[in-house]
Amino acid sequence: MIWIDLEHKLPTDGDIPGWAPWTQEKWDAWQAKSANLVTELAALDAVGDRDARNALIDANSAHWGALKEWLLALSSGKCWFSEVRELYSHYDVEHFRPKKEAKALDANVRDGYWWLAFNYMNFRACGNVGNRKKGGWFPLVNGSLCSSFNNQCEESETFYLIDPIDAEDVSLIAFDEEGKVIHIPGASEWDQERVKETVNRLKLNEHEPLAEARRKVWQKVDQLIWDFNRTKARCGPLNPAAKAKLREVCIDIREMTHCTAELSAVARWCVYFRNDPMLSKLVA
Repeated sequence: MIWIDLEHKLPTDGDIPGWAPWTQEKWDAWQAKSANLVTELAALDAVGDRDARNALIDANSAHWGALKEWLLALSSGKCWFSEVRELYSHYDVEHFRPKKEAKALDANVRDGYWWLAFNYMNFRACGNVGNRKKGGWFPLVNGSLCSSFNNQCEESETFYLIDPIDAEDVSLIAFDEEGKVIHIPGASEWDQERVKETVNRLKLNEHEPLAEARRKVWQKVDQLIWDFNRTKARCGPLNPAAKAKLREVCIDIREMTHCTAELSAVARWCVYFRNDPMLSKLVA
């Protein structure tokens, strides 16, 4: 999982690699249509016609789909949850808070966050392997405030799902040498539970091609670290070849840990587990 600073990004930004920025007029029009759609949804909800409300959401899926390439550009083409480009299948614009119904841990269902169906801050780029299994899953802790259209308090909800646009949430995720997602050392019981439920619901360990890809990245970085330590020990004023080799190894480690690389978070954790200050300086 990777952190995406969605709060400070817009489709009109001209500094996003691989993205042709929208004009302000186009973005304003997209926002205006979103507002109009929510007004229509609210009218249907007010008269209790939930079926028509949900049908209107489905009929306008192309509206959030128009932002898919922008969402992917923010992550260098990677799924925000799995951090791979192809192994997690085709991409969806995933609604972090489900738009039609929300499922609890015990599978009980409550109404969804339909007023956020066209709010770009509720969008995440996700491979459909995880998104299909997640569905409307969005459990809250017992006793948590629960947001509604008439009492919108999403910021006060206590939810399980780890959020890629929250840097503190993403920092709870670590990896082991077997390619499995784990919680960070020293995580609280609550944070451990959040990681566990998120991993299970999004198939972040269950999808074997993804776990295998992580294992390969870990093994490659592990070999680079071995080369780094061996070459560093041979460096000296009379061995310029060793110094040149060390420089190459450092470049490779930087490339694999850079945020644009696939599974860069796995590569970074392989480095962090060595607890070597010199190696840690190489992490992008």
